[in-house]
Amino acid sequence: MSRTDGTNLRVILYEGPGSTPLDDGARYQVLSTLLDNGFEVTLPVAGQEVAPADDAPVLVLGLLTDGLPAANDPHVHFRNLAEVDALAAARSVRETTGARALEAWKPWFPVIDYDRCTNCMQCLTFCLFDVYGVDDARRITVQNQDNCKTDCPACSRVCPEVAILFPKYGKGPINGDVVREQDVQREAMKVDISTLLGGDLYGSLRTRQKTARQRFSTERDESKALLERKRCLGKLKKDLDIPDEVLMTLPSAEDIEARAARAKAKLAERQARSRTVTDARPAPSDTEWGI
Repeated sequence: MSRTDGTNLRVILYEGPGSTPLDDGARYQVLSTLLDNGFEVTLPVAGQEVAPADDAPVLVLGLLTDGLPAANDPHVHFRNLAEVDALAAARSVRETTGARALEAWKPWFPVIDYDRCTNCMQCLTFCLFDVYGVDDARRITVQNQDNCKTDCPACSRVCPEVAILFPKYGKGPINGDVVREQDVQREAMKVDISTLLGGDLYGSLRTRQKTARQRFSTERDESKALLERKRCLGKLKKDLDIPDEVLMTLPSAEDIEARAARAKAKLAERQARSRTVTDARPAPSDTEWGI
């Protein structure tokens, strides 16, 4: 059994010194083709390091202007995209190294373009499914990509810098296509979450709850309530291009109220238990006080 048996082939698309950067169209084509065929691809960012290979086979692809460099590590392979096809090269190196073939890439998840991201946290605030988080440097990251709902690009819609990409989305610039000035202007119109959701969200919810209670006390009609909710969800779907199944997972007003009541009950129970334990504890002696 070879050292690389059972490991994945890592593909690095290199555009640094000694190479010619690909144009946007060619880069997108190479990345999407490799990902669609089950290859793990890394695109290094200027000023950042790529994780070590850890004895896994590595294929470095690029428009190499100085020819193929001599690899000091037998697990590192170089191929010039001016001479070979990216997919054919990846398949050939995978077979030569004995790396395992992977299934096609996960069909739906967000990718953050850190060259554009300003760390405004709008996506973290907006996402309903806990997809985003922050790292130790307080930088926004995609932490729970499996939570993302297929065909839901809502977080990308509210990003002011068009920095959130969904490579499987059907239209640009969300799918990673070139970001144009008109794209930024259009998305900037949706940046303010408070405006998008109607000003002071929590104040609006409180006011709406009071008026709703008063109105439904004399006009409790479930069919009208469902129609109202449907109209609201339809508008949200149209504005943000959110799938129906995602919208239907939003909690109702009754759900929110019930959750709040349960949380208050748990807090009261913990406080009571804590008070009981404190009262039952004997008073500290002079020795314990250090007297």
